[in-house]
Amino acid sequence: MWDFSGKTVLVTGGSRGIGRACVLAFAKSGASVAINYNRSEEEARRTLEAAKAFSNSQIFRADTSRVDQVNAMVAGVVKYFGKIDILVNNAGVLRRSPFLEITESEWDWVLDINLKGYFLVGQAVAKQMVEQNTGGAIVNISSNNQERAAILLAHYNVSKAGVAMLTKTMANELAPYRIRVNNVAPGLTETDINRKDIANKEWREGRMARIPLKIVAKPEDITGAVLFLASDDAKLATGTTVWVDAGATIS
Repeated sequence: MWDFSGKTVLVTGGSRGIGRACVLAFAKSGASVAINYNRSEEEARRTLEAAKAFSNSQIFRADTSRVDQVNAMVAGVVKYFGKIDILVNNAGVLRRSPFLEITESEWDWVLDINLKGYFLVGQAVAKQMVEQNTGGAIVNISSNNQERAAILLAHYNVSKAGVAMLTKTMANELAPYRIRVNNVAPGLTETDINRKDIANKEWREGRMARIPLKIVAKPEDITGAVLFLASDDAKLATGTTVWVDAGATIS
């Protein structure tokens, strides 16, 4: 539906799950894609080979919670592709823990990757976009947990609520540079992070009871909203959230 020929896209956490689906969707739409990963080079290379069937792509390793690694990654992407037109902030983690048992280190781990990482990468890429003077689009992948206070996920919920406000703030301050910033909030989406939970019949039935459309999303179900917000068709959209959660936030 969208043609991103001539555009360069950076996708963080792009080796698997929603990130991988976004990488392939942009590649199929003609974009050059920079694929960020942190831990699994093997998964990143498999995603790279799949993307290369459609467009020019490359992998870039960085822990997005580390400013030195983020800056080196962005510099590497610009050196390789010459520019960055679109950023998809997607790298994230999840761990289920009772509120009374969350340790400081676990809290920091979730917030550092899920929120600080979005700030660090968003700031570094926005600076590059300002230098290019060509505008740009940033899409943050959040979660409907930015509004739904799910149990056992205090740190995750807070990180995603932070992404929602970060999106609005970035959109407001970057608008003079013609950089649009929006947010996609998926609902229950089956990925490596939650596949074991979804396989548990009792857990799955409990979640499905709160989802009006009774659908567990696949990563590919999220990409349409991401590509729309990155496209010129969304030229008037900034600072907003698109909910892709099968109606979970209305139940």
